[in-house]
Amino acid sequence: MTADADIIDALRGAGLAGEGEVVLQPLTGGVSCDVWKVDSPAGPIVVKRPLPQLRVAAEWLAPVERGTSEVRWLRRARGVDPHIAPEVLAELPTGHAFAMRFLPGCPVWKDELMAGRVDADFAAQVGKGIAAVHAATAYNEGDRADFPNDDMFRALRVDPFLLYVAQHDAELAPALTALATNLSGRKIALVHGDVSPKNILVSADGPVFLDAECAVYGDPAFDLAFCTTHLLLKAVWSGDARLNAAAAALVAAYRAGIDWEDADDVLLRAGQLTAALLLARVEGKSPAPYLTDPEHKRIVRDQARVLIGAPQAIDALVAHWKRT
Repeated sequence: MTADADIIDALRGAGLAGEGEVVLQPLTGGVSCDVWKVDSPAGPIVVKRPLPQLRVAAEWLAPVERGTSEVRWLRRARGVDPHIAPEVLAELPTGHAFAMRFLPGCPVWKDELMAGRVDADFAAQVGKGIAAVHAATAYNEGDRADFPNDDMFRALRVDPFLLYVAQHDAELAPALTALATNLSGRKIALVHGDVSPKNILVSADGPVFLDAECAVYGDPAFDLAFCTTHLLLKAVWSGDARLNAAAAALVAAYRAGIDWEDADDVLLRAGQLTAALLLARVEGKSPAPYLTDPEHKRIVRDQARVLIGAPQAIDALVAHWKRT
């Protein structure tokens, strides 16, 4: 029996596919999972199955159990606000796959940004949504117990984005290693781990967050840094000042939602992480695929290296970020 046949049998067992022909329509764009759209008796659904080896040039292994963690994050986020995550319909007994409701008519935020449709108000909604999940889960022992995913987060985020660069850059290795240690040791709130425009849908009700495979109970500053990094990279790629404004709006809205610790502390940690992540997206295991121009890479690399050595709070970093 093929892997696809296993998925079809599992969908039938969950009551999400009939006995007739079932077509798994592959969806593209991700590096960490097989993703299909399926027409079910209840309407279109999406099926995800995590891969043990991510689709990147370097060796990048990650435990497939992250599919279960993603389901837990999606359900927890819907408990905070039912509009910010899709409904999970079933966990499937094959490869930690699961099925969730397909949301028609909701473009991917990355596609909107790459097409020049930049909406700072939507970016602010993203910041507000991230902060809402962090605020609802901060210092919550139940949430901490539900997401003991340190090894997974290390494999998917700490090693490839921070320590991989440290291993290849002796000058910055001490700072990056210390940052990785601090990130791994800080347990404050439920972290999505992959808040990227490619994982956010633009719906009539605001942002819908997808792909929470990296979910961990950790430092909320990481989510803010990860999303801001993508906006700043796209600002260099496009030269569009509106992306700087969108990043500033995201950070400001997030800051307004911080009620679990001193906001300045969160923003400083987020600034440190953003600097490291910016460098990782040109020198890490997962370089930004659209950043192909050597001059663009230099602009990002030069600024990131300075910021790692002389950290700034993320709002100041965004305000001073240069596109050229």
